[in-house]
Amino acid sequence: MKRHAPALTALAAGLVFGLGLAVSGMTHPDKVQNFLDFTGGAAWDPSLAFVMAGAIAAYVGLSRLIRRRKAPLFAARFALPTRTDLDPKLIGGSALFGVGWGLGGICPGPAIVDLGSGMASALVFVVAMAAGMVLQRLTAREGAQQSPAVSLHHTPSIEVAHETQT
Repeated sequence: MKRHAPALTALAAGLVFGLGLAVSGMTHPDKVQNFLDFTGGAAWDPSLAFVMAGAIAAYVGLSRLIRRRKAPLFAARFALPTRTDLDPKLIGGSALFGVGWGLGGICPGPAIVDLGSGMASALVFVVAMAAGMVLQRLTAREGAQQSPAVSLHHTPSIEVAHETQT
């Protein structure tokens, strides 16, 4: 059981996340698009801001609690990213994500939840998303072959040791 604990924990977290998206209505593209419509029309829906605020509050509280530990539950150490720079790929990818989210009213998390409900539009979205991921991997490999300094499979991380306060 102990060796399956990380996968079971990830599954439980994914189920809670999906349930939260479904209960809050964030799996409905119209709800997201109505939030993003700042033209002042009667259809504007601020509820997404409350969902985001709740998620941020939960993250802030739990991350502080978790980082007081010497190590995570299922690993020997914390592995946190060290890169803080903004490069064109990050900015371009973020812009592409935002435009797609605004136009389509859906992003990967809700799309996977909707996929479970059998929505045809979710299937189209997930297939297109998977194709985009494959295309990105293929083009990144070509770039890596041309520039040996680029690593596709290594995300810089730092070992972080946290002292607990007594």
